[in-house]
Amino acid sequence: MANIGIIRCEKNAQRCPLTNCIKSLRNTQQAFSDYENAELIGVFTCHCPGDNVANLGKILQSKGAEAIHMCTCTFASKGEEGWVMGDGFCENIDDLIQQLSEAVDVPCVKGTAHLPEDYTPEVFK
Repeated sequence: MANIGIIRCEKNAQRCPLTNCIKSLRNTQQAFSDYENAELIGVFTCHCPGDNVANLGKILQSKGAEAIHMCTCTFASKGEEGWVMGDGFCENIDDLIQQLSEAVDVPCVKGTAHLPEDYTPEVFK
């Protein structure tokens, strides 16, 4: 079983209870499809400008996270026909995931649920 941590964006925290992220994790779908089994071990909210992301990752790792996923809404947005790349909540998402991956010893994955068509989750190590 893979222990997964999720980091979300504060800009979506009051609108999204992570229902589809958690459902996708539980069913090992979308960005969690590479896991045979997955268990959520913690969720944190990243606050702009993201200075806390490395610390959040360290805490998730100390609690047993074997991978940390950044929510899809950080880099993609909901369009008329589904989720599309761009216009996510975080303009610096790649830099933040890079900082996160340098702070922890587990894979950091860009994506959770609602993956845009033809998007393959990027893994930062």
